[in-house]
Amino acid sequence: NLVRDFITTDFKASVQEVFDKALQGEETANYEFPVMTKGGARVDVLLNATTRRDETNHVIGVVGIGQDITARINQEQEYAKLIDSANAPIFGIDVNGNVNVWNQCAIRVTGFDAKDVMGKNLVRDFITTDFKASVQEVFDKALQGEET
Repeated sequence: NLVRDFITTDFKASVQEVFDKALQGEETANYEFPVMTKGGARVDVLLNATTRRDETNHVIGVVGIGQDITARINQEQEYAKLIDSANAPIFGIDVNGNVNVWNQCAIRVTGFDAKDVMGKNLVRDFITTDFKASVQEVFDKALQGEET
């Protein structure tokens, strides 16, 4: 059994659910989970599960297409460490202007812990009134792909 033998304990139920849904005709795209190799190493996988049907359109199984994303995840973790430990205040916002990155230097410079700012609108909640419009303009351009 694929799930029983190869999926880590904490993901068995959710991976089984992905396969069960595929057997019901509900496909899943881009589901991330770890598997264990024969040698005991953890490999992170990105799974797309698709229903397999016969010539009369009856469900006969599931086709799971997995991609090893271990290196990508490791690289993302290293990137996050680099950002967090940088000697400059680094922050990030999502498309709505809400803070989603706030490094250690930003904490030291502003006095706001990450928990104080994450998910809050950077311009509305943290930029002084006299700079709100110009900062918002810079962010709007950046979110449209224009470098400022």
